[in-house]
Amino acid sequence: MLKVASTRAIRHSFFWVFLFLLYSLVEVLLTHQPFFYTVSNNAVRLVILGMAVYYNVYRLIPQYLVDKRFLPYVGFLVLTVLIVTPLESLMIYLKSSGHPDIRAEVVANLNWYFIPNFFVLATSTVVKITVDWYTNIKERQELVTETMQSELRFLKSQINPHFLFNTLNSLYALTLKKSDLAPDIVLKLSEMMRYMLYECNEKWVPLSKEVNYIANYLELERIRQGKRVDIRYEVVGLVSDQKISPLMFIPFIENCFKHGLGSHISNGYVKILLNVKGNDIDLQIENSKGEVMPRQNHPRSGGIGLVNVRRRLDLLYPNRYQLTVDDAPSSYTVKLKLRLEE
Repeated sequence: MLKVASTRAIRHSFFWVFLFLLYSLVEVLLTHQPFFYTVSNNAVRLVILGMAVYYNVYRLIPQYLVDKRFLPYVGFLVLTVLIVTPLESLMIYLKSSGHPDIRAEVVANLNWYFIPNFFVLATSTVVKITVDWYTNIKERQELVTETMQSELRFLKSQINPHFLFNTLNSLYALTLKKSDLAPDIVLKLSEMMRYMLYECNEKWVPLSKEVNYIANYLELERIRQGKRVDIRYEVVGLVSDQKISPLMFIPFIENCFKHGLGSHISNGYVKILLNVKGNDIDLQIENSKGEVMPRQNHPRSGGIGLVNVRRRLDLLYPNRYQLTVDDAPSSYTVKLKLRLEE
C-alpha cells in the first residue's frame, strides 16, 4: 500500500512540475514579463487548476465517466472550466495591484485561458483512464498467475502422496520376500523422496533430474515385478539443463504398473522411449495388458495421476503439447510431444 501511494505521489509530482515549467516557459517567451512575476502567477494558477483536476479525477470520472454517463460528464467538465478560469484570472488580477498594464492584459486575454485549462483537464482524464486500465490489466494478470500457482500447488499435493504410497508398497513387497535388494531400494527410495520433497517445490527442475527420477522409479519396479515384466527405458538425445515442471512424466509411467500390469499377467512389458531434441520432448510409453482387465472403480484414462497431469499440461504448456492415448485390446500407448521453455 505504501509503495502504491509513493508511486502515485511521484507520478503526480512529475505531472505538476512538468506543467509548471511548461506554463512558465510559454509565458516568458510570449509576454517577456519578469521571471519571478511569471513564476508567482503560475503558482497561483496551478493551485486553482490543481483543485479542478483532482475534482475531475476523484469526483467527476468515478461518478459519471465510469458509469458511461458521457454527456453529463462533459457538461460538468465544461462547467468546471468556466468556473476555474475566471477565478484564476481574478486571483492574478488582484495580485497585480499597482500594475494597471498587467491587469488590462489579464482582462484582455481572459477568453484565451479557457483553452489551456480545458486541455489540462482533458489530459488528466486521459491519464486517469490509462492508469486505471493498466492497473486493472496488471491486477487481473496477477490474479490469474496466483490462481494458476495455487492450482498447481494443489495438483502437486495430490501427486506426491500418490507416488509415496506406491513406492512404499514396492518396498513392503520386498521386505515380505526378505530380499537382499531391500537396502539398495531404500537408498533409491530415499533419493526419490528427497527429489519430491525438496526439489519438486520449484516450478522448474533440470530435465536431467527428472530423467534420473524415472530411472530410479523403474529400477524399483524391476525388482518388485521380477522376471514376469520386461521393462525397457531408453533416452535418446542430449539431456542437460533443459527446464521442465517436476513429476510431469511419472503419472503416465506409474499407470503402466497400476492399471496395465497386475497379478493377472505373467509376461508383460513396459517400453519407454524418451527422445530429446533441444527443447522438444517426444515421450512414448507402451505397456501390455491382460486379456481380461481387472474391474476398476474408475476408467483407465482417469485416476488422480492422469487427470492431474493433463491439467498441469494445460496450465504450464498451453498450445505447446500434444497428448494422444491408444487403448488397444492387448496394449496401452501414450504419446506426448512437449516443447519446453527456452
